[in-house]
Amino acid sequence: MSDGRPAWARRIVAERQARDWSQRDMVKAMRGHASEPLPSDETMIRNLKRWESGSSPDDFYQPIIAATFGTVTHALFPAPSRRNGDAEILAVSGMETLEIVSRLNRSDVDNATLDAIRMTTDRLCSEYASMPSAQLLIEGRQWLRRVVELHSKSLTLAQHREVLTLAGWLSLLVGCVEYDSGERHAAESTRRAALSLASEADAAEVAGWAHEMRAWFALTTGDYHGVIKAAQAGADVAAHHGVAVQLAAQEAKAWARLGDRRQVEVALDKGRRMLEAMETPENLDNHFVVDPGKFDYYAMDCYRLVGEDRLARTLADEVLRVGTDFDGMERSPMRNAEARVTLGVTAAREGDLEQALVMGERALEGERQSVPSLIMTSRELAAEMRKRYANEPGAQEYLGHLQTLARAKPGFMPQ
Repeated sequence: MSDGRPAWARRIVAERQARDWSQRDMVKAMRGHASEPLPSDETMIRNLKRWESGSSPDDFYQPIIAATFGTVTHALFPAPSRRNGDAEILAVSGMETLEIVSRLNRSDVDNATLDAIRMTTDRLCSEYASMPSAQLLIEGRQWLRRVVELHSKSLTLAQHREVLTLAGWLSLLVGCVEYDSGERHAAESTRRAALSLASEADAAEVAGWAHEMRAWFALTTGDYHGVIKAAQAGADVAAHHGVAVQLAAQEAKAWARLGDRRQVEVALDKGRRMLEAMETPENLDNHFVVDPGKFDYYAMDCYRLVGEDRLARTLADEVLRVGTDFDGMERSPMRNAEARVTLGVTAAREGDLEQALVMGERALEGERQSVPSLIMTSRELAAEMRKRYANEPGAQEYLGHLQTLARAKPGFMPQ
C-alpha cells in the first residue's frame, strides 16, 4: 500500500494495529457495532482490505467503523468545510467594523447591526486557537463593553434577549482567555457573569458552556469530583446542545484521573453517541463548537492516563495530523501541544528518553498556550521523568523548564 492513501485509510490500519487486531478480529468487533447483520467474514475481510488500501467505505459502513474505534464518523471521514473565511461578516451584514461601531452610537439598534455583531462574535470565538492571548483579550473585552452598552438603547424584547446572549458568548470567550493567561480569579468572575447573562436570556447553550468552564477550571486544579459535579450540572441545562459532548469528555477526563476505567468508558461512549447524532457544525473553528476531531483529542487524554499507550499514541498522531496544515502551520496549537506531551509520556514509558524530551520541550514552545491545561498534562511527563530518569541531565533540564513556567502562574504549580 502506497503512502498516497487517504488519511482515513492509514488511520484504519493504525487503529487496528494499536489494538493488536487482525483483520478478522476487526470484522468481529464491527459486528458488535452494526445495527443489522453484516456479510460473511470472507466478504468483510475483502471489504476491509479495500478500505485499508484507500477505497472509501459507503455511508452504511463509515459509522460502524468509527464506532468500532470509539470515535465519530466525521472525525474519521471528515466532511468538506463550509466556512467562507474572514469576508463572511462583510458579505452577510454589508458592514465593516467602523460602520458597526458607528451604528452602535445611535439611539436605537436595527437587526442588521445585531447580525453584524453576531458575526463579529463568531469571528472572535474562531480566533481563540490562533490569536495571541493578549490581543484576543483586548478585542474580546472591547466588544463585550460595546455590547453591554447596547442596554442603554431602544431595544425590542427579542433584541434585548439577543444582546444578553451575545454578551454571554463574549464573556465566555474573555473568561477562557483570562484562564489561559493564569488570571484565575478574573476568569471565575467572568464565568459567573456569563452564567448570569445566560439565565436572564434563557440561553441554555451559553449556560452549558459556563458550567463546562467550571469543569475545566476544576480539572486543571485537581478537583476531580468538582469536574463531575459541574459536568452533570451543565448536562442538566444543555442536554441537547453540542456542549453536552464536551461536558461528557471533561467527566471522562476526571474519572481517568480518579483511576476509574469503567466510568471513563461510560462517559466517552456517552459523548461519542451524542456527537454522532449531531450535524457537523458550519464553523469548526469556533471555540464553542464541538467538532468531530475534538473527540479524538479527548480520548487521547483518557487513554494516556489509563495506560493504553498504543491507543494514546495513535490518537496523538491523528491530533497532530489534523491540527497541522500542509505547510507546517499549526491550526490547533494548544491541542498539538497536549498531543506532543502524550507522545512524550508514551516514549518515556518505553525507555526512549531522547524522544520524550524532544516532545516535552516542543510542547512548551508554542506562542498560543493554555498554561493551566499544558501544566496539568505536563505533570504526567514530569512524573515519568522523576520516576525513570531522575539522574539524567536532560530530564533535570526539562523539569527545570516546567518549574519556571509554573512559577510564572502561581496557581498552577506542578505536583
